[in-house]
Amino acid sequence: MDDPKETARKPARRGFAAMDPERRREIARRGGASVPGEKRSFAQNRDLAANAGRKGGSASRGGGRRPSSS
Repeated sequence: MDDPKETARKPARRGFAAMDPERRREIARRGGASVPGEKRSFAQNRDLAANAGRKGGSASRGGGRRPSSS
């Protein structure tokens, strides 16, 4: 009988894992360059970003810090 460790298959490499390392570097180098500056509203308006963060935090159902009950 065959050893089960030898017959187990590795998961298929997909997405970035399957890409050529140079291609991955090229994509990472670009970052958010595809978005025009005027569309980056959070970079332009600090208050807008802060309010969006607050809204997201209040809509979250956990995962945040809670005051200790001491």
